[in-house]
Amino acid sequence: MDINQYSEANSSLKTVRDCLRFAVSRFNETELFFGHGSDDAYDEAAYLVLHTLHLPLDRLEPFLDARLTQSEVYAVIEIIEKRVVQRIPAAYLTHQAWLGDLSFYVDERVIVPRSFIAELLREELSPWIEDAEEVTSVLDMCTGSGCLAILAAHTFPNASVDAVDLSADALDVAQYNVTDYHLDEQITLIESDLFAALDGKCYDIIISNPPYVDAPSVAALPPEYKHEPELSLGSGNDGLDATRVLLANAAKHLNPNGLLVVEIGHNRDALEAAYPNLPFTWLNVSAGDQFVFMLHREDLL
Repeated sequence: MDINQYSEANSSLKTVRDCLRFAVSRFNETELFFGHGSDDAYDEAAYLVLHTLHLPLDRLEPFLDARLTQSEVYAVIEIIEKRVVQRIPAAYLTHQAWLGDLSFYVDERVIVPRSFIAELLREELSPWIEDAEEVTSVLDMCTGSGCLAILAAHTFPNASVDAVDLSADALDVAQYNVTDYHLDEQITLIESDLFAALDGKCYDIIISNPPYVDAPSVAALPPEYKHEPELSLGSGNDGLDATRVLLANAAKHLNPNGLLVVEIGHNRDALEAAYPNLPFTWLNVSAGDQFVFMLHREDLL
């Protein structure tokens, strides 16, 4: 948007409704990619406008015809243009991302939270876990912002949770979220290249949403993904490098009858071809049964 268009927008937009319409038009005009919390231009526009104006995120209708101050209009235009011109995911603009019912601080040091494992944790990994209160130890491998570790701590209240990541920067973000949820006594953050720093540690459950994008897909990612840490996305030519390490090492870090739960994106066929003798259980999530597998410790021996 050039200076004349910017000035025109600043003088013409008067209400929340005006700003919402303007944002949807800009997002559609520039063909943004939506994959970091919103599914379309309208939902993302509503979120950014409401967040910028410090309005409740779940109540747009009462405010649609509210008139805005010039400074409010300026703030809305500014965040819309950052989204359009720089292709920054909305979560990085607001420093907020949701997973399930919980909100997390995020910035470009961590991947924007999105994991089907969150759905499974809300169901307490039923029916494979009979009593959530009997779980005493959980590992969240590749924790990023710490979101799954925090969900695990809520799901398994008697469990000590280790949250591991290779990135010290990511662990700084995770620490913020762990402290924000008052879980410092339950969650321990560990800097480690996968299992490298976990000698002698064993768990009832290991969950992981590791890097799993294959090389051709990484090369074709929309610009929005370029803002995320590269090491959080790609995992070798076939996207399975990190998953191979998990499968090779999980058994010695699981207690008897322990569970390994791993998200692998669109790699089910490649994984089953690489490990034809492993009895993967594919867990049903909102998108189907292609994305998260489970194995018992005994399957891995």
